[in-house]
Amino acid sequence: MDEDLAALGFCRLAAAVPPVHLSDPEANATAIVDLAGRAAAYGADVVVFPELCLTGYANDDLFRQRALLDAARAAIDEVVARSADWPGLLLIGAPLIVDARLYNTAVVVHRGSVKGVVPKSYLPNYGEFYERRQFSAAREALRSEIDLGGGPVPFGTDLLFESSDVPDLVVHVEICEDVWVPLPPSTYAALAGATVLANLSASNVTIGKADYRRELSSSQSSRAIAAYVYTSAGAGESTTDLAWDGHAFVYENGRLLAESRRFEATDQLVVADVDLERLADDRMRMTSYGDCIADHREALRFRRQPFSSRPVAARPLRREVDRFPFVPATATTRDERCEEAYRIQIQGLVTRLRSTGIERVVLGISGGLDSTHALLVACRAMDELGRSRREVLGYTMPGFATSATTKANAWRLMDALGVTGAEIDIRPSAAQMLTDIGHPVATGEPVHDITFENVQAGERTSHLFRLANRHGALVVGTGDLSELALGWCTYGVGDQMSHYNVNASVPKTLMQFLIRWAAMNDDLGADVSAVLRDVVETEISPELIPSGTGDGIGQRTEELIGPYDLHDFFLYYTARYGFRPSKVAALAERAWRDAASGTWPDLVPVHRRRSYDRDEIVRWLRIFLERFFATSQFKRSAMPNGPKIGSGGALSPRGDWRAPSDSSAAVWLADLDRAVGQV
Repeated sequence: MDEDLAALGFCRLAAAVPPVHLSDPEANATAIVDLAGRAAAYGADVVVFPELCLTGYANDDLFRQRALLDAARAAIDEVVARSADWPGLLLIGAPLIVDARLYNTAVVVHRGSVKGVVPKSYLPNYGEFYERRQFSAAREALRSEIDLGGGPVPFGTDLLFESSDVPDLVVHVEICEDVWVPLPPSTYAALAGATVLANLSASNVTIGKADYRRELSSSQSSRAIAAYVYTSAGAGESTTDLAWDGHAFVYENGRLLAESRRFEATDQLVVADVDLERLADDRMRMTSYGDCIADHREALRFRRQPFSSRPVAARPLRREVDRFPFVPATATTRDERCEEAYRIQIQGLVTRLRSTGIERVVLGISGGLDSTHALLVACRAMDELGRSRREVLGYTMPGFATSATTKANAWRLMDALGVTGAEIDIRPSAAQMLTDIGHPVATGEPVHDITFENVQAGERTSHLFRLANRHGALVVGTGDLSELALGWCTYGVGDQMSHYNVNASVPKTLMQFLIRWAAMNDDLGADVSAVLRDVVETEISPELIPSGTGDGIGQRTEELIGPYDLHDFFLYYTARYGFRPSKVAALAERAWRDAASGTWPDLVPVHRRRSYDRDEIVRWLRIFLERFFATSQFKRSAMPNGPKIGSGGALSPRGDWRAPSDSSAAVWLADLDRAVGQV
């Protein structure tokens, strides 16, 4: 799994902010060459410099001076000559005379040659801007090829620069104002196949403008399903009437990956690894994107210019990978998302109760994570409907392995929330069934096999459905997305089935955060908050096999099937993006290998703050692949209704995931084996 980032579907982008030497192209060329060399040392595939960086932007009528324009032309030659040994594509801002018109351009340089020149499309001539006084717009060009760098080169806004050795790396260039208009040129470029949209800007700073730049670029990268690289002029530009902040950043499909420090006195290089494969997969998945391409195909006639961006040495991935992809990383966003997820679940149940006219709900309360959260949702749904929480019928159903701790937590929770609580001991009915089917445990043999487990799970669900019949109630399911992904549930008359499952698309990692969030933020009272914290700290177990040591836990789920922290990570990248197992494993290693000593979200308990090495990741990923692709789809194909919570994916056959129940995992396991050298 020690592959170059390109083999994992990534490219490395750099946004450069050199110091500005106003009206001194030679000094600017030196600064550009220095930053380009540093970017080459990082192995950058594309390096974007600011608008008119070879001369400075605020030259006004000095742009009519031949001495300055000639010096800029000589500076281009200097940068081109110095680029011969650098692998990356350099995008340099420069003024160029073409057919007696002056254009504000981006000169695209690669390995000692000019690959193309892109003129600015939209020239601002309002407020502090007077670009039309000096420049002509791209639409005024008379030809599509000019002489530069010792030979003819393509000239125009219809250029895409395509890597021959980094899959899906296709670069489009626009300049400053081009992204501020209602229909940016990069929109058409993205539809034509560009995955990296670069903006060379000079953009002076005013109060609030930085936020607007981010909004524009984030929105453009989201709509275009692309990376957006933006850089602008910094220290050294003329402050006669304006100021400059050297703002630079990289977005990937709406997500900010890296950003410069504004108002720095020195040069800066912002570097980010962008997942091109992820962008391509999203475009393929979104059928409306393809429809838009078809609708505008007449406007998508771009010229493609090939380039090779193969670096000299291998480049390990520099990108930070979230350990909990289903959980927002920042506290503010996390709180907002937790509340929204909670509200979606409540609204789903409220709507189902209103549409059916059913006034009560039945839940099995184990004292574990899933049933605890489902009970919170049910109580809030009754609050929303203006009904008494006594209409929530909660049943704790101890079996052969129920611990005193979980049973006590179930009762504490039901009492504190004010629901109608009851207890049904399922051991007599389970024992009768074990006797009826001739199971060895009925004669005293300690055979705790899958039959022994599922008899208990089935008895609980059977009781719940019959209780629902008796009380005119709806059975609320409690099983979560992680269990459905792994098939860690009892099919049919078991915890896989219910009338409506509020947790169907909530993964286990998010469930833990939701309960902690509810304990801290929902107005539930001190008693409820205390038991919620206890529930989260309790080890995850189905409690179906006795421990043999009194009241201890006989089953620890994560010892049997693996840690949910990893399985949720695998699920996210497998189901949401369709990544190869080799890539999933590499990303997991990046996220988890040094986790024990890293930073953690504040809601993660100390006992879960651990690392996983490569062998552990591969071991559990293999189990995930076998269970997800080969052995558990039939359970998902018959899953009950439940609300979709997040864009990370749900597994309902009526929603995000449709798959055959009899598929093989062989192709996924083979990819993983190749990655770890086992084939």
